[in-house]
Amino acid sequence: MQIKSSKKTILKSSICLFLVFLSLNASANPVSKPVNRSYGNTLNIGLGIGYYGYVGHNTPVIHANYEFDVAKNFTLAPFISMYTYKKYYYWGGPNHPYQDYSYVQTVIPMGVKGSYYFDDILKANSKWDFYLAGSLGFALRRTKWQNTYYGDTKVINEGSNLYLDAHIGSEYHINSKAGLFLDLSTGVSTFGVAVHF
Repeated sequence: MQIKSSKKTILKSSICLFLVFLSLNASANPVSKPVNRSYGNTLNIGLGIGYYGYVGHNTPVIHANYEFDVAKNFTLAPFISMYTYKKYYYWGGPNHPYQDYSYVQTVIPMGVKGSYYFDDILKANSKWDFYLAGSLGFALRRTKWQNTYYGDTKVINEGSNLYLDAHIGSEYHINSKAGLFLDLSTGVSTFGVAVHF
């Protein structure tokens, strides 16, 4: 129950923050973007908070992707993320005392993120970009158990190796080469720097 409540609170806060971004854009003087605006050739690096139900609590995440233009207002971006968490498992046997044994799991999701930019539809100011996106990939996992644990090393309820995520996001352009972005999603929300090449 506490996990669901925490996730709802983070999601509500994230939506409010995104609405603030939208209202800032609406209050600024609208400036038309060039018709053939390019969103690709952009490196996005961010830090964030992951809220994966099987972890049991929020966890810090580092994320990076590189966007390529595929069509007007649409990009594809190969991505890689990483997070790690610690959990406990109660176990014992005839030669081992019953107690909580710990393990640390490192998870590295990687795949492709597709983004559609709504700047033309929203008549967004040239300093702002707004998008919806979806990510598809897989997650590599490495588990390290406490040295004194001799039981089954398969982690129960560790989540799927298939990685799916839905995103809504925005970027504020500081200048033509750099920007700040906020990406809210169903699995991890990140804030970071965008570098345009």
